[in-house]
Amino acid sequence: MDLTGKLLIAMPGIGDPRFEHAVVFLCSHSDEGAMGLIVNKTAPGVQLGSLLEQLEIEANTDVASLPVRFGGPVETQRGFVLHSDDYHSRVNSLDVPGGFAMTATLDILEDIAEGSGPEKMFVMLGYAGWGPGQLESEIVANGWLTAEASAELLFEMDDLEKWGAALKTLGVDPVSLSSSAGTA
Repeated sequence: MDLTGKLLIAMPGIGDPRFEHAVVFLCSHSDEGAMGLIVNKTAPGVQLGSLLEQLEIEANTDVASLPVRFGGPVETQRGFVLHSDDYHSRVNSLDVPGGFAMTATLDILEDIAEGSGPEKMFVMLGYAGWGPGQLESEIVANGWLTAEASAELLFEMDDLEKWGAALKTLGVDPVSLSSSAGTA
């Protein structure tokens, strides 16, 4: 099972408040584990301008007010940019199926600051990570549903609508979900 480029949709009762109603975009998934970025939560009180200022990168006013997102609870001081595949870093970008890419090098922030970055993007702090077999176990335990990702859902939809919209792509009404799993 390779879920790279797919969405994880947190089920009610996932047990970790950081993932309550989370929609996670999986940047990589293999036998060695998984890495993803939460696409519907902002980092409270952090804007791109202040982050760029800390990194001594001068920003044009168009991007300074953009929110920085909470990508996940691992390495929350480390930055990631989830973006459309129209941009590739001079240093290193990870291509993700479906028209996406992820870059974690400083050059993308410099390019964003000068207006030559990707067309669609989220700047994030932290990521969500799973060790070998951990994500698969959480899926089997009813912690996550998986769905196809779309640029519209990720980049154009309001954060508060993403969880319900992702569920609806599976034909699931959010109101019908239970926080407990059963067996037949």
